Amino acid sequence: MNHAIGEILPYALGIAISPIPVIAAILMLLSPKARVTSVGFLLGWLTGIVLAVTVFVLLSSVLPDTGDDGSQPVKAVIQLVLGALLLLLAVRQWRGRPKAGEEPVLPKWMQAIDRIGFATAFGLGFLLSAINPKNLLMAAAAGVAVGSAALATGEVVVVIAVFTVIAASTVLVPVVAYLIASARLSGPLDALRTWLAKENAVIMAVLLLVIGVSLIGKGIAAF
Repeated sequence: MNHAIGEILPYALGIAISPIPVIAAILMLLSPKARVTSVGFLLGWLTGIVLAVTVFVLLSSVLPDTGDDGSQPVKAVIQLVLGALLLLLAVRQWRGRPKAGEEPVLPKWMQAIDRIGFATAFGLGFLLSAINPKNLLMAAAAGVAVGSAALATGEVVVVIAVFTVIAASTVLVPVVAYLIASARLSGPLDALRTWLAKENAVIMAVLLLVIGVSLIGKGIAAF
């Protein structure tokens, strides 16, 4: 189980270090309905992560066993494909970064965050965690690692729980902290939102590059 946890940590961090959902959570925390929408968003975010990684764990559990020489060609091919897709996303993020002097362009749906309710916030959190291509690739990589580790059911549950807590931490921590001490956090949260919006593309490009290369390396090693 410890080996599986070590395997999934980079992918959990890959989901956690996602500026757009963090910015969305911060905007909700700075809105008039902060306590309602932020909790809805957090619950949707958690649900999406759990569902995505669980689906891929179940799918990967049917992968062929290790060969006589210790190779895992099917797992290797999956990891190579996932790594290549992450590299393509990294290139796309880098090419889409704001030029010098340009203001970052955030999604149009963020302009309506002040007007959404609990259900919409939940759905938004779910979509950003479970449907987002980058997060799906991370969940797939984690699912392959867990599903091919031959763990008992209880151990799988523990690993998924660890993955979820780490992956959701960058949304979980600000929401919980705001609910406890909202008056003190408005200024720091707004400053963090501005910085994340400016550096979103660069952060994601570097992150995807590192994890993509790591996955390709693991895929090569699994042959």
